[in-house]
Amino acid sequence: MPQITVDYSDALDLTFDRRGFALALHPVVVETAAARIEACKTRFRLTETNVVGAEVDGHAVVHVTLALLPGRTDETKAKLTEAVLELLRQHIEPTDGVSTVHASAEVRDLDPSYRKYEK
Repeated sequence: MPQITVDYSDALDLTFDRRGFALALHPVVVETAAARIEACKTRFRLTETNVVGAEVDGHAVVHVTLALLPGRTDETKAKLTEAVLELLRQHIEPTDGVSTVHASAEVRDLDPSYRKYEK
């Protein structure tokens, strides 16, 4: 915990500083949601096809999901998603062929069945 997943359009592959984003995000999660830095795990999933409305071209999509153990207030979750969006603005450069980047973020509670181990 936290389990962070970032889905992003392939059009951003060369202009999205994923490592920089994750390294900037982890301390924000610690400060905002009272997590431990060593517990923050971020994985990135490239999406090859994205359709926005009736268009395929000119759009890119980034969606960040932060899954945390239950107990954070709605205000804390909202503060965290706003911080995520600001970090995305800082880590995605303008991209040829992309007129609009649709960025979103959500914080959700992990299911009570969540378990982990470290080896």
